[in-house]
Amino acid sequence: MNQPPTLDEPPPDEAPPEAARPEPSAWAPMRRRMFRALWIAQLAANMGTWMQTVGAQWLMGDLGGGPLEVALVQTATTLPVFALVVPAGALGDILDQRRLLLGGQLLMFIGAAGLAAVTAGDQATPTLLLLLTAVMGVGEAFCISSFQSIQPELVTKDEIPQAALLNSANGNVARAAGPALGGILISAAGPAATFGINALSFLGVMVVLYAWRRPATHRPLGSEHVRGAIRAGARYVRRAPEFGAVLGRSGLFMLFAGGLWALLPAIARGPLGMSAGGYGLLLGCVGVGAVAGALALPAVRPRTTTNGLVTVAMMLYAATMAVIGLVTSSLVAAVALIISGLAWVAVLSTLSASAQILLPVWARTRALAYYQLVFMGGQAVGGVGWGLVADWFGVQSAFVIAGIGLALTTVVGMRTMPMPAGHIDMEHVQHWPETESMQTPGRNIGPVMVIVEWRVDRPDAEAFIRAMRPVGQARRRTGATMWGLYEDMDDPTLFLETFTVVSEREHLRQHLERGTKEDQELELRARGLTRPGSAPRVRHLIWAYALDRDEELTAHEH
Repeated sequence: MNQPPTLDEPPPDEAPPEAARPEPSAWAPMRRRMFRALWIAQLAANMGTWMQTVGAQWLMGDLGGGPLEVALVQTATTLPVFALVVPAGALGDILDQRRLLLGGQLLMFIGAAGLAAVTAGDQATPTLLLLLTAVMGVGEAFCISSFQSIQPELVTKDEIPQAALLNSANGNVARAAGPALGGILISAAGPAATFGINALSFLGVMVVLYAWRRPATHRPLGSEHVRGAIRAGARYVRRAPEFGAVLGRSGLFMLFAGGLWALLPAIARGPLGMSAGGYGLLLGCVGVGAVAGALALPAVRPRTTTNGLVTVAMMLYAATMAVIGLVTSSLVAAVALIISGLAWVAVLSTLSASAQILLPVWARTRALAYYQLVFMGGQAVGGVGWGLVADWFGVQSAFVIAGIGLALTTVVGMRTMPMPAGHIDMEHVQHWPETESMQTPGRNIGPVMVIVEWRVDRPDAEAFIRAMRPVGQARRRTGATMWGLYEDMDDPTLFLETFTVVSEREHLRQHLERGTKEDQELELRARGLTRPGSAPRVRHLIWAYALDRDEELTAHEH
């Protein structure tokens, strides 16, 4: 009889940790040709999008919309992303991301071109404006997680924080120039010009993506079904506490911080008494601050913790919101917006880099979809919520309330959801041996129960039990639906770890596709507490009723 397979031996000593190597230059990712080309194309697209933002919000005001209707322009952009980003993220992990990105860019082109046509033809209505803006939001839903997910393919792992900072700077350079150009265009040629230029900007991104020869993703077990991929992504997010902290801090921040973007047009028109060009300059001030932040952050980041940086930046942003609500001077508001831009890029680039680093390749896009779900959901809910608050209490009071709320939730988040501090290695590694008892590529039948026998001496039992808790989390992240650790009542040195997986194929994905160095390290810590010379023994059991034995016998006879 075949002996059950054992877990791999600990790996040999590895190279020095990455933290010991010098940090790459802030501009290092720009040496990568594809990153550079896509960054430039996205800069043009982001500028076009900000020009359109000014045009759409100003057009809504021209069409008779009040603060709530103007805020709904933001909601029309973000709500489709909120509704579709999770299935879109699953598609990003199981389909060719390049083609998915091309399709999303095409949808955004259609929405912007349609908006330009109806506005130029004097056929725009508030409903049509929101509808075509929502079409662009659908396109963004299919792009946003995949764009974030492919960044580790374009740069080295050491360069991911710098790439995230450059991408944040990209959006904020566009925020500095786009709104000002949008305001000038509105004054000179009307909102239709901003929509037309935005449509053209998407073509540049499509050209770069079309020219990208992305290597095919190797999937030994084939692509997952969309529903299964969505479930796997949700299961991963639930069982990844470090990533959960990033999600929690992002959600609390965006719920209040989104009020600035939703209500800035109303405060520009009202208390500050500014024109479309003046509103564009206010948005440009945010961009100037963001560019300044992008230049300063590489020097600041090594001198503080991730948790400290995010907390200070959020508090700074909260203070600027309160200041904007309390003053009627456009100069003071402009200075406050420069500071808010600096704080904004510090928060977003840090959260984005943390999210990318904390995720393995197999779940990156679908998990980042939840990051975008929280991010866009906060903006969508905040757009409506702060619009209603402005209608009830006035637009200036809404800014002050949002600033106070953000400060309070930042303090709560700092204590209850601290950002991950240490290095977590999510590089793929196949640390489980392949099992002879299963068929490759695996049958879609189950469930499968896995039993691992661990021998632990009594003095090490308590430490072993504690060490196995994160191992259980890792099993659940990669596919286990149930997990447990049991001590033999007759033999206290014997522990049985059991977990179930929905199918044989899904368990083979755990073996071949989903292991990481972090998971391996967790398992080796537990193994270091077992009895010397006693290798854990593994058994695989399949639910008896999953096998139609009559059909199997008939198949063997033929």
